[in-house]
Amino acid sequence: MPRFLIFVVTLFFTIGGMMNAGQVNAQADKENLLHIDLKDGRVVVELLPEKAPQHVERIKKLAREKFYDGIIFHRVIDGFMAQTGDPTGTGLGGSDYPDVPLEISDASFTRGAVGMARSAAPNSANSQFFIMFEDAPHLNGNYTVWGRVIEGMDYVDAITRGEPPAAPDKMLRVRVASDTGE
Repeated sequence: MPRFLIFVVTLFFTIGGMMNAGQVNAQADKENLLHIDLKDGRVVVELLPEKAPQHVERIKKLAREKFYDGIIFHRVIDGFMAQTGDPTGTGLGGSDYPDVPLEISDASFTRGAVGMARSAAPNSANSQFFIMFEDAPHLNGNYTVWGRVIEGMDYVDAITRGEPPAAPDKMLRVRVASDTGE
């Protein structure tokens, strides 16, 4: 009888520990998901901190400050990408934080990749980013990939085109998933 009791108690704690580990992993996963709410629905971006730790840190910081809420897509090129993240809507603005240096990895600019926009200076990324409509291998090694759309790419495809668009779409709300309670 004592062996059976030990077995049951051990099983209880093992299963409980596995459940807690699953909850921790789920929370950790949510820490690396970004929700971008557009007029048509939610885009979910998987953040890639192992590929671009400084860029992911910046995106999370700005999302948590609600910096991106209401910012338009100011440059949307059919067959290429949709760019946003400039509070002035001109393509020339950014946050008040210092620029982030280029982080090159083996991540490719394929459809759904999210990359950091910058000027001609490689270490000039700040708050602007773009989402790829199509593959663009010529960007590999020249820009930082910090995320990938894992849900809602059809909503990205529906963003109004133009440079700038006549009636630009905007990011209604941008949040780190772990902060939403959803």
